[in-house]
Amino acid sequence: MTAAVSVRHLTKRFPRITALDAVSFDIPVGSLFGLLGPNGAGKTTLFSVAAGFLKPTDGSVEVLGVDVAEISLLRGRFSMLPQDAAFQGGVPVVEQLVMFGRLNGYSKEEATQKSHHALGLVGLDEFARKSARTLSHGMMKRVALCQAFLGNPEVILLDEPTSGLDPETARAVRNLIQGMRENRTIVVSSHNLREIQEICDHAAILDEGQLRVVASMAELTASSIILRIELTRPLTEEAEQALLAIDEVGRVERTSDTEVNLELSLAAPDGKEAVLERIQRTLLVDHGCVLRSLHEGASLEARFLEITGGTYDGASST
Repeated sequence: MTAAVSVRHLTKRFPRITALDAVSFDIPVGSLFGLLGPNGAGKTTLFSVAAGFLKPTDGSVEVLGVDVAEISLLRGRFSMLPQDAAFQGGVPVVEQLVMFGRLNGYSKEEATQKSHHALGLVGLDEFARKSARTLSHGMMKRVALCQAFLGNPEVILLDEPTSGLDPETARAVRNLIQGMRENRTIVVSSHNLREIQEICDHAAILDEGQLRVVASMAELTASSIILRIELTRPLTEEAEQALLAIDEVGRVERTSDTEVNLELSLAAPDGKEAVLERIQRTLLVDHGCVLRSLHEGASLEARFLEITGGTYDGASST
């Protein structure tokens, strides 16, 4: 596997916390890679070190074989969209994009051409002369993507690119990211696990500054499923033990008097229906509990919660 980004023993300490603790992993060339973790896991710190905003306490990050301590050597080849990318309110967006293009080493003519091309890709070329303050939050997210994709960078870091967007606009931004992927390597940090599972082919999970797992999405989601079950009356101890006696049920977690999560591990995805039938038969026939509903959680959520110790409530993780 050829790495576009190599993180080696990366450590970043602040006066009161260790934000990153000897983190090492590779991001494959051409991948759409998800970086996941709870608040405070170290995702933004890792991005900030990779972009040269922070110096590591120990270890290194290489992008395209270049240590980011020499990040000027990556000009035009590497870009980042911070979570709260800001633009000057009273300045036309195209002029601001041209400025970013000039900073990447393009002539004024080249920067202007590439800026209009980028705005066209996100469907905003007609707003090129509009000032940033006249655009909606969703439009500004798309303009920010223009900044990240300006020119032809080979590696792009996107920190929470859909944060704060309504579902329709968030989906449009996800489609843009996928459509602009081409031969680039794109790394997306997000709290939205379903979003990451939808668009990414690899992912890493950080927790408390440490790397917990890094794998392909197929490996991460191969066998782990969480079911949220709603009952009309509390689950009895006898019923819980009967559920645990089912080989594929690894854990029963009571989230309320009448709601439980079941963590399943399946040897083969095509065995899921038979397991669900056994679960329902155990609850409905053997123990008299009546199901109100049964919801299957996204399997990436199940793996994430298994690793970080969270609780799945049946809602989309954000």
